[in-house]
Amino acid sequence: MQNLVRVSADAPDVAALLKRHFDLMRAQSPAESCHVLPADALDAPDITLFALREQDRAVAVGALRRMGTEAEIKSMHTAYEARGRGFARVLLQGLIASAQEAGITRLNLETGSGAEHAAARALYHSEGFRECPPFGDYVSDPLSVFMTRAI
Repeated sequence: MQNLVRVSADAPDVAALLKRHFDLMRAQSPAESCHVLPADALDAPDITLFALREQDRAVAVGALRRMGTEAEIKSMHTAYEARGRGFARVLLQGLIASAQEAGITRLNLETGSGAEHAAARALYHSEGFRECPPFGDYVSDPLSVFMTRAI
């Protein structure tokens, strides 16, 4: 399995996977409850985008949005055809390690509350994330689950 690498949102394989992620998230939640970022927003100065590649193709992506000494995990997604092979865990552990190397002391994330996000919530929980109140600009929403972890 590949290591986590920094990527640009406009790399063709990354862009294709980010589009799949964006379209899926928009299909699962109403716009007012969907916090997925479009691919071009992931090239912002406060965001670092990462990917795992297999055979020169992105199979998982995720980003860190820095907020002072904290960061938010954004756009974490594994290609449907690559699921069940451990990529999401490798990606999450790589994001945690990258955050630690950057001096981040706390990671936060927002994910969906529905059944389609149950596996993601279980993964986050297994890596030490716990539910918390909304952070940053988020507001309480029954379709969102907010999680945090000190690192």
